[in-house]
Amino acid sequence: MSAVLTHETPTAVRTPGPRRTWSAVIALALFEARRLLLRIPVLLAFAAYIGWTVWRAPDFEDGFPALQDVDRATQAAPLLVALAVLLSVNHAVLRSRRYDTERHFQVLVLAPGWRTAAHALSVVAAALVTALVVLGQFGWAALRSGAVGGGSPGELLVGPLTVLLFGAIGVLLARLIPSAMAAPMAVVLLLFLFVAGAFPAGGGERGTRWLAPIVTESSSNILPSDLIGRPAAWHALYLAGLALTVLLLAVLVGAPRDWKVGAATAGALALAVTGGVAQTADLPGPVQTAREQATNAPEKTQKCVERDGSRYCAFPEWTARTATWAKAADQVRSLAGGTAHDQPIVVRQRIEARYGLQGDGAIAPATAPHQVTVGTAWGGNRVPEFSVAVAGVLVAGDEKAMDSLCDSRMVTVMWLALAGQDDPMQSLRDVRLDDSVSGSAIVVSQTDPLHMGAAQTTVVRELLGKPRDTVAAQVRAHWTELTSPKLTSARAAELLGVPVPKEKDEKCES
Repeated sequence: MSAVLTHETPTAVRTPGPRRTWSAVIALALFEARRLLLRIPVLLAFAAYIGWTVWRAPDFEDGFPALQDVDRATQAAPLLVALAVLLSVNHAVLRSRRYDTERHFQVLVLAPGWRTAAHALSVVAAALVTALVVLGQFGWAALRSGAVGGGSPGELLVGPLTVLLFGAIGVLLARLIPSAMAAPMAVVLLLFLFVAGAFPAGGGERGTRWLAPIVTESSSNILPSDLIGRPAAWHALYLAGLALTVLLLAVLVGAPRDWKVGAATAGALALAVTGGVAQTADLPGPVQTAREQATNAPEKTQKCVERDGSRYCAFPEWTARTATWAKAADQVRSLAGGTAHDQPIVVRQRIEARYGLQGDGAIAPATAPHQVTVGTAWGGNRVPEFSVAVAGVLVAGDEKAMDSLCDSRMVTVMWLALAGQDDPMQSLRDVRLDDSVSGSAIVVSQTDPLHMGAAQTTVVRELLGKPRDTVAAQVRAHWTELTSPKLTSARAAELLGVPVPKEKDEKCES
């Protein structure tokens, strides 16, 4: 028997066409996206993110949100998801090295660059889920009856784009440094940079601080949308271009000779550079001019409405809130006596906008007779603070004269302001700087703060414990004496039928 050996020429491996390649990439991307979303770190991050969002949403800005602040409030929490995605996608890309299956991929239709592209596309799923949460958070606030203003699409995109960027970093790290320790070290480094505030800090509102993924504002100042001046659209372009650049660089590592990927990377980098340069430019002149006008001459841009003889003037985004202001002001006037009971007032919204969101400058008291300042925030402590301002103007005549209300007229002012609140004693705590209901304290105001002595506090506390209608009748009967600068706390207590305080009146400081 003899054996004849024949040699056959091996058939060439057929390279799949572009359509089959993309079909395979999309199929692998969907598979990896599902695995990515089910990874324990990602699930925990989304659970914490959604839980925090749901817990915080109902009481955001005391139920009276300004949507130009709500959009920025969606940016920080997705950072937790972004870090989890970075860690998990890096782990997924290194799976073949951990299990020593990399050599088996040589028989598959997808080259390393295409497999990297599939992992990169899998990150989009996490970014889309983040976008849904962001839209839900913003939509909840927008549907509130007390909501005002408008949001910026550029600000709303920051959260999802941050997740996309960090996921891209995870993919690129896996291709450049195929080590299981690279991603955890990157997460620790990024956390340190955010917590320590080590990202670049530029001068003023713009500058190199905008090169960070998330740019926060330390101020609680609420401004009209057209005065904010944040380059949100340019920043979104910068993040999108940066994320796309990192993703394409990861693909380029696996396909270094693919000129199409190289050209796309150059285009993405151009987008990132364009957005990066534009967002660091100086604040536009018209925005600064509008801020000056809103601060020094708000009447030029405000709309006024008449309600029961009084005028309520607000910036256009806040006109819907004038009815709420009128309700609070009318409550105070209804308890006053003398001519103050029917005294028309002018409630004008005033802000310090010259320094943007970085400034919380004090607002000077208005000198116009019977003009009351109201801010852009409402709800919570702002309601009794506004009522104190209305009561002070009814008693003193104008906000400038309220500076001298360190005397016992504060008894009349504070009772007028607080008696109509849902919880007068809690409101007393809310308007005092030290949250107390005894002793002397500073009373917070939109303009200059007021001083409330210990004796005055004792009398007010006793008055708030009595039936409101009973005290109101006594206030009207003795209005002239209760609004006299010569009034003492002891005399106020006698007139209003409460025990005379043991504390002595404090002398007003000049």
